[in-house]
Formats: sequence, C-alpha cells, structure tokens
Amino acid sequence: MDILIPIDGTDASKRALDFAIEMAVRMGATPYVVHFTNKQTDATEAILEDARERLSAANFPNKPALSTITVDIWTADRVGKEILETVEKNDYDHVVMGHHESGTVERAVFGSAAETVLRDESVPMTVVP
Repeated sequence: MDILIPIDGTDASKRALDFAIEMAVRMGATPYVVHFTNKQTDATEAILEDARERLSAANFPNKPALSTITVDIWTADRVGKEILETVEKNDYDHVVMGHHESGTVERAVFGSAAETVLRDESVPMTVVP
C-alpha cells in the first residue's frame, strides 16, 4: 500500500503526518510525503526537514519518499486538484491529510485542499483534525 501525505507545515499537517507514519508502520505501507508550494523558500526547507526527522524516527522497510511540487496558482482548490492529479499519476492507495478549522469568510474565499480531495471520492482518505 502506498500512502500520500500532503504537508504544509501547520500543526494539523504535522498531526496528519504522525498519524500516517504510524498507519504506514502498522500496515507495512510506504509513505510518500509531498509539500505543495508556489515558491521554494527557507520555510519550504524547514517543512521538509521536520518531515525528514519524523520519517527517520520510524523503521520503514522501504525508504519513504519526500518531495515538493510547485503550484503556480496558489488556492486551496488548486492544491486539492494537484493532490488528486498526483494520486492518479502515481496510483496512490490512500491519502492522509490534516484539516484545520478556518473562519467562514476564509473558507468561502480560499476553501480547503482536504475538502477538495474528500469531495472527489476517487481515493480513500483519512482527514486528521
């Protein structure tokens, strides 16, 4: 089983990564961690370094993958669609994502990448609050 774990550096994303790592260890699955960004910065590297440390603490028989994907149009809906395209392209079996509460206005304007993936229903998904 291959598990895709999109991360963004938020606390919800870190909780989802920890959950997915435990899930992958228990199931003998391979985690594939990806960070979607519109620009590579020091913050991008900090997010990836945190993920590397969390992954290295687990004992995986197969080496987990960690990568970034650049998204030109930076909205939650666009990121959600990029996640779905990544799932389809690489035939991932499951997606684990964090989801944090946002205000009504923020949700109306920006939406949620997790909601976009969940509504699509093309891949099994676990949402970690």
